[in-house]
Amino acid sequence: MEIPEILENTHLWFVVGLGNNPDRPAFGVAKFLQDHGKQIVPIYPRAEMVHGEQGFATISKASEVWGPPDVVDLFVNSSRVGQLSDQGVEAGAKVIWMQLGVTDEAAAERAQAAGLIVVMNKCPAIEWRKNFPSSPN
Repeated sequence: MEIPEILENTHLWFVVGLGNNPDRPAFGVAKFLQDHGKQIVPIYPRAEMVHGEQGFATISKASEVWGPPDVVDLFVNSSRVGQLSDQGVEAGAKVIWMQLGVTDEAAAERAQAAGLIVVMNKCPAIEWRKNFPSSPN
């Protein structure tokens, strides 16, 4: 599955690092995803309500309520990716998406070995605009 197919054919996005701070990139990107038909689930230690959606402190807590996510979108420091990517695999995700500036080759290899698709160092909002330029921004 390539990026356009991921963007078109996924619905449930766990956005890790999404708190209720409008100055953080995760806040705007999550709203973009929501505005483009995606169900976002904030994953943040304080489990804050963001964009009208109840947050969860962990990926596993969110998956208990929502089931397996289509995408685990990581807005975290690269040093935290390995553990969170592994949690996404355990939760039954189809895709691990690492945001701009977020990379972890070892975590990517583990996720791919488990059958997941990995996108690294890319932003879904930017990719959406590249792949679907005629859609509403």
